[in-house]
Amino acid sequence: MTEDLSPAERYAAARVRAAEEATALAPFRALYDFDLDPFQIEACQALEAGKGVLVAAPTGSGKTIVGEFAVHLALAQGRKCFYTTPIKALSNQKYTDLVRRYGAAKVGLLTGDNSVNSEAPVVVMTTEVLRNMLYAGSQSLIGLGYVVMDEVHYLSDRFRGAVWEEVIIHLPESVTLVSLSATVSNAEEFGDWLDTVRGDTEVIVSEERPVPLWQHVMAGRRMYDLFEEGTDHGGRGRTRREVNPDLVRLARMENQRTYNPRDRRRGKMVREADRERERRQRSRIWTPGRPEVIDRLDAEGLLPAITFIFSRAACEAAVQQCLYAGLRLNDDEARAKVREIVEERTAAIPTEDLHVLGYYEWLEGLERGIAAHHAGMLPTFKEVVEELFVRGLVKAVFATETLALGINMPARSVVLEKLVKWNGEQHADITPGEYTQLTGRAGRRGIDVEGHAVVLWQRAMDPEALAGLAGTRTYPLRSSFKPSYNMAVNLVHQFGRHRSRELLETSFAQFQADRSVVGVSRQVQRNEEGLQGYLEGMTCHLGDFEEYAQLRRELKDRETELAKQGTAQRRAAAAASLEKLKPGDVIHVPTGKFAGLALVLDPGLPAGRTNGHRGGFEYHDGPRPLVLTAERQVKRLASIDFPVPVEALERMRIPRSFNARSPQSRRDLASALRTKAGHIVPDRRRKERSPASDDRQIARLRAELRAHPCHGCDDREDHARWAERYHRLKRDTRQLERRIEGRTNTIARTFDRIVALLTEMDYLRGNEVTEHGQRLARLYGELDLLASECLRDRVWEGLNPAELAACVSALVYEARQADDAVAPKVPTGRAKTALAEMVRIWGRLDALEEEFKINQAEGVGQREPDLGFAWAAYQWASDKGLDEVLREAEMPAGDFVRWCKQVIDVLGQIAAAAPREDSTVAKNARKAVDALLRGVVAYSSVG
Repeated sequence: MTEDLSPAERYAAARVRAAEEATALAPFRALYDFDLDPFQIEACQALEAGKGVLVAAPTGSGKTIVGEFAVHLALAQGRKCFYTTPIKALSNQKYTDLVRRYGAAKVGLLTGDNSVNSEAPVVVMTTEVLRNMLYAGSQSLIGLGYVVMDEVHYLSDRFRGAVWEEVIIHLPESVTLVSLSATVSNAEEFGDWLDTVRGDTEVIVSEERPVPLWQHVMAGRRMYDLFEEGTDHGGRGRTRREVNPDLVRLARMENQRTYNPRDRRRGKMVREADRERERRQRSRIWTPGRPEVIDRLDAEGLLPAITFIFSRAACEAAVQQCLYAGLRLNDDEARAKVREIVEERTAAIPTEDLHVLGYYEWLEGLERGIAAHHAGMLPTFKEVVEELFVRGLVKAVFATETLALGINMPARSVVLEKLVKWNGEQHADITPGEYTQLTGRAGRRGIDVEGHAVVLWQRAMDPEALAGLAGTRTYPLRSSFKPSYNMAVNLVHQFGRHRSRELLETSFAQFQADRSVVGVSRQVQRNEEGLQGYLEGMTCHLGDFEEYAQLRRELKDRETELAKQGTAQRRAAAAASLEKLKPGDVIHVPTGKFAGLALVLDPGLPAGRTNGHRGGFEYHDGPRPLVLTAERQVKRLASIDFPVPVEALERMRIPRSFNARSPQSRRDLASALRTKAGHIVPDRRRKERSPASDDRQIARLRAELRAHPCHGCDDREDHARWAERYHRLKRDTRQLERRIEGRTNTIARTFDRIVALLTEMDYLRGNEVTEHGQRLARLYGELDLLASECLRDRVWEGLNPAELAACVSALVYEARQADDAVAPKVPTGRAKTALAEMVRIWGRLDALEEEFKINQAEGVGQREPDLGFAWAAYQWASDKGLDEVLREAEMPAGDFVRWCKQVIDVLGQIAAAAPREDSTVAKNARKAVDALLRGVVAYSSVG
């Protein structure tokens, strides 16, 4: 090919190659045995040019390559790189990858409960660890050149998302930020914010999956393609995706009812032959069972597969169903390899704990190539499942949606049992973003030619809705940033109140709020220009027409108010007169379609009032009399037919034989009515004097109007029209301004309220952080202020390590489902007293928050401490056996380990924050950590 180039072109190409080889990217690319994708190259080039980058790409597309290039640059430049992840499992996984490439001497790990080579030039850590380092002014930040924030879309998480924004805002300006995100629909908006707070940031978006994804629906014995592929009729060759008509027909058939009134034949049901044909058609449609699905996927060559089930118990049940069905996905050689790996990875677990943890049932599933994966599992067990799945020794995993978040565990196929999940409050449809995240696991780069997403058929499934879910890429990044007490004291300590307020106004939350009012602000500007024009139009040479227009408006408003009062009084009088009517009263209906003479058949009184009359109807919206008109019509009238009070003109006896449905009865009684009262002329009511004529305020306003200079202007009515337009536009503009005020400076206003409360409690004095505030600055967590107050009030003094562990558990534990029916079991004695005091202190804080308008519903403030884990923490710290603790706690091992790790984390903070002199808390907190960090908790490397 180069022979075809001219000498000048060959020279230019050589210059380009030489320039490329001189970059840091060239040797980095040589480390990989595959070519980088265009988006990876573009991001790496931007990084090398000194820019920050935001890379938004689908799961499995290889965006972590960009993060690894930041590590490469840092080492080449003799600087540090921190690689942050949202969860410890990801941190462990990334640490292992980087050690394999760069060696253990150059890579460290910090995850709160794990510290390995923390002063290395490359440190992998959870995002919270970096946040805490920034607030503490850690020496480890010296020489930091790059920070990689993997899974940065976690900032949408309503519980932990604020940490990501805190890090982004507070990182030194000299640090280059690498943000790696799943595909989000507002990447440009997020990039604009990063550009504002971090400087020059390149946004690289790739929506192309590395492995094509095919969507299917499994119904009965068949697997249907969700989409029917074809080219558009315009001839441009673009693919148009339409729902498979076979699926639409299937849905229509399934939704047909067995019985339809239109199919009646002379009053009989649908013929038996029709029903039999329908039963045969329906026999083709059912939701296949879990073993059947795995068997089908195996037969089609679509394993390994992850089946997402939104329930832990259902994941475990699915494994058991497959075992009972006799499924075996591994041969003897694979079984032996599985047993070898499992025994090696679990060698540290005491033999007596294996039975408690369900080890043997778990191992049987693994040997057959089947496993569950969810947060309730022991972390070690989850790690083994992940390793075996990646190695191809586990081929079917039943998992909750937590697996979709970050863990590198791709499959050939992903199965979704249902499109509805429990969100903590109700069963809700999964969103397009969640669907994309879950199905993103399908298709292994470099292994599979294509990935497959399979949705199981469910009753009343709508293929069109499923296609919309699968075809939508709407996954917006929404900030969940809210100031906290700990954040407030740390910010004030570092920057003072004024600068802290300014920093918070640079948050992504405020950026999004401000952007949402841009359109409203523009409308306000247009309105203000219009107001200026109207003001000119109403200008009068005789005086201040705006003042004159205000008098006219006040007069009009007063007249309207009096008119409404008069109308209301007349309606009340009319309703009162209707309530006095009795059957047999002859009345004159004053207005409406049935105006004229009428005989009351039933007064139709409001509920609870009978007026001596039994029977008839009762109404809640006022009297509704049933009458016979002189024209033989029987009608039920309403209060609108009586704008004025009504009186009985005469009385008549209604025959007992009268039947309102009988034309003859109506004709005879109407005739008797005309004979009895046809000659009576109703009294014409004199028009009442208007209340306005006697109102002093109206008299005063009219006098002021007549005395005003503008009253004599020849163009007065023209000016008045402009003034009315001005008034309406001014009113609309004020409403828009209130909307803007409600959305702007929201974060700063919340910060102001938090600072006011902390000042009231002597944590802050102006820009000074008090001794109590310095203690609060070391306490991170949802109940930071409560923990600080417990230390301040010496609530935990004199508690032994196990009792302290029980009390601290109330600060972190939160039951998955609220159960107020049974009071949780708690230790007796001093621990029980201390827990009761913690709840009392929380009540005091809750009242203070209400006083300072700090709203827990908005994610700010202290929730009530949950005592549900106190007994388990106490038992475990008291050296009780795992079997006894788990049985009494009625809790899966994975949950137990996770909560113990969180208690250990907060105990470490308390040990650092507690007073050193005249206090036993710090010493006992460290002892409590040692007491909890044993057995399953100690050997679980992931929390």
